[in-house]
Parts: sequence; structure tokens; C-alpha cells
Amino acid sequence: MIYLDNAATSYPKPESVYQALDAFARSSLANPGRAGHKMARDAEDTLNNCRHLLNQFFHGAGAKRFVFTLNCTDSLNMAFKGVLNDGDHVVTSDLEHNSISRPLRAMEKVGRITVTKVRADGEGYLDPEHVRRAITPRTRLVALTHASNVLGTVQPVREIGRIVRERELLFLVDAAQTAGVIPIDVQDMNIDLLAFPGHKSLMGPTGTGALYVGPRAALRAWREGGTGGDSSSETQPTDLPYFLEGGTPNVLGVSGLAAGVQWVQEQRVERIHAQENELIARLRRLLEELDGVAVYGGKDCSRRVSTLSFRTEVLPALELGALLDAEFGIAVRPGLHCAPYIHRALGTYVKDTDKDGTVRVSTGPFNTAADVDALAAALAAVLG
Repeated sequence: MIYLDNAATSYPKPESVYQALDAFARSSLANPGRAGHKMARDAEDTLNNCRHLLNQFFHGAGAKRFVFTLNCTDSLNMAFKGVLNDGDHVVTSDLEHNSISRPLRAMEKVGRITVTKVRADGEGYLDPEHVRRAITPRTRLVALTHASNVLGTVQPVREIGRIVRERELLFLVDAAQTAGVIPIDVQDMNIDLLAFPGHKSLMGPTGTGALYVGPRAALRAWREGGTGGDSSSETQPTDLPYFLEGGTPNVLGVSGLAAGVQWVQEQRVERIHAQENELIARLRRLLEELDGVAVYGGKDCSRRVSTLSFRTEVLPALELGALLDAEFGIAVRPGLHCAPYIHRALGTYVKDTDKDGTVRVSTGPFNTAADVDALAAALAAVLG
């Protein structure tokens, strides 16, 4: 199998991640507790050590501000439902994954909030001035993806963060496609809430993620229950991270996430980004040599992650993706990619037909030029 679906989840994982998961499961897989037995303390230490790694990695304001979640979707829901109040206005964009669009739309439909979607330009980039103009006196939150999961285009979050901070609003960034391949400094970028998964470019297992809660953001509890420490309070203890971490966390997954973050640090984010983007640039050149293939998104590799979407009139995206899998052993991701608004803007959302979407290719740190060339050759054979 040639795996080119790393924007969904990275595969394979580094060997150190597999080893960490195995070792933890065999020796330390207990319920974390600060005053319990040795295995419980080891489990608690695993959580705390990973928080410190994440705080260093993202330049946070404190390790306890990293709250472990199920995934990036969980983090985003925790943020929205924790900070938004009735009557609030939110600025977002048409680039967003449904993890942002759906919770906001649901709150909008019941009349709790209002939402403005800023449109990306023809290459898939947001203009910070358009974000500025969308802000109203009722705006409380600006919530944007760092990079489009369809186009791979990296947005100017530093410039937008400066605008949001000037207005004394909250800035939430969805780093699902950038955490681990684009340097992120939450303080320098004025990010109040950073949501990210562990299972993509941070190289951890599925079922892991986190929400960074900056000093300016005050959230309501997302779930309530046990904390492994304070059992006497009638309601959820207010100290972070326990205020937002009710119940037993995925300590096994976090042990793998910590190993993944350490691997990324050793390999260096900039080097991983350059290597992956070199492969995507190679693929783009090969695709542009094929007749009848439309490739989407800006070409500037310095403003992209390694995700590329294309389509052809010869075969619908879903049929082409299935054919690549069955006949050539190549895993790509066809469809709307949980981002229908940008597909509408691209003209690749053809409702109630079999022609919806694009074929998305996303390289990872273990892909090679041979993988990309095999995909191009398979497409030439199918489309020729």
C-alpha cells in the first residue's frame, strides 16, 4: 500500500511511538492519580510530561493550559461551547472543516449566535483586512483554520491574530493540518485557543488531541466528573487542566503522543515541512502534464502544507479514489473532505450527483518520490 492520506491521519508512525505505546500498555496502564499507587503516579507523570512537551513545542503560557481531548473536533467543541454566550457574533471563513462549521451553524440555527464567513480568494487564502471588516460590536470570537484541509493553503494567522488582539477579542485557531509541520508560537501569534489533534503531523495515535487555553480565555466546563485528585468538591474543580478533563483520560494514547512530539522535535518541523512539500510540488508538476486534470490552490510552497486536491472530468472523485485503491494499492481521499463551503466556492460541490468533490493527496514524512511517481503513473494509465 502506498499511503497518501496523511491529512486524515499520519501513517506509518515512527517506531518510537509504537515502542512507547507497547511499553506503557505493559507496565503503566493505570488510572492516573496524584496520590495513588506507583502505576497511578506513573500514569499521571505521563500526562504531565506530555503537557510540558506541548508547552515547549507551541510556546504556551504554562503546561497546565494544555487540556487533553479526544481529537481536534472535541477541542473545538470544548472551545465554542465554553466561551460563546447568547447574542455573540463569530467571524469564521468558507475554508473551514465541519468541526468548526457545524457547531457554529447549530448554535446559529437555534438563535444563540450569529456568524459571518469571510471568503478566501481564488488561490485559497484569507485577507486579514476582510477579517477586520467582518468584526462587529457583538463579535466575541474569530475562529479560523490555520491551513485548509482541502487546498493546503496556510493562512496569515499572525496578522489576523494581531487584528483580533487589537479589538480585545478571542482568537481560536484550528491547527489540525499544521501542528507538527508549521512552527506555531501561540503567544507571538496572539492565539487564545489552539485546537489540534495528536494523530496527524504530531505522529501520535488516534483518539488524542488537545486544546490550549490561553490566559485571556475563560471557559465553562465541557464535561464534569472525576479528576484523579480533588474528590471533595461538589462541582468540577476550577484549576486547569482538571476543570476541562473530567473522567479518565486516554493515558495510553498520550504516551504515544509524547513520543510523537519528541520525534517531530528531533526531526525538526522545518525539515519535515520542506521534505513533504517537495513531494507535493513534484506531484503538481506531474499532474499538470496530464490532460484534463484541474489542480486547486496556490502554488507557493512557503504558504502551503503538503495537501493537494485535483479532479478530472474522466472519472468522478469517488470512483477514481476507489480505483486507485483497488487496482494500484494507492490510498488517497476523495470527496468533500468535511469542508463543503470551500468546495462550493471551487465549483466542486455538485449536489445530488456522483461528481462531488476532489481527490486529495497528502504526503507525510515517510513518503518518497517513488510514491508520488507511482500515483502519477497510475493516473496516466487510468486517464490516458
